[in-house]
Amino acid sequence: MKNKQPITVQTIVNTSLEKAWDTWVTPSHIEQWNTASNEWHTPKAINNLKVGGRFVSRMEAKDGSMGFDFSGVYTKVKPRKHLAYTLDDNRKVIVNFEKNNQGVLITETFEPEQQNSIDKQRDGWQAILNNFKNYIETEQ
Repeated sequence: MKNKQPITVQTIVNTSLEKAWDTWVTPSHIEQWNTASNEWHTPKAINNLKVGGRFVSRMEAKDGSMGFDFSGVYTKVKPRKHLAYTLDDNRKVIVNFEKNNQGVLITETFEPEQQNSIDKQRDGWQAILNNFKNYIETEQ
């Protein structure tokens, strides 16, 4: 492995902690916001939200040219505060939810994979997080 330096992305969502959490973990919502661009979508999401529970989000190009499962197992679940999980390729991810006077600060920290540049990975994960923010703020 080359670079294992974690990457962090974050955003502040103008919503309640409860709504941010529920939208993050509910499969019907995940299918709506879990995309980095308009050319992609998430036609299926499964989420067994407990330590040892598996999650799978099927991400596909809308033109059918490619797709993959984003999947792993939860290692820590503290409702409305913290998630930690290990992806199927053994990379670790931490997601924190923190209420502040502007809404909810969501911070994701993840170990990079080796196929894509650090910038491309950061931009992709940030784009998904930005899509989450847009989805939840326009759904209220």
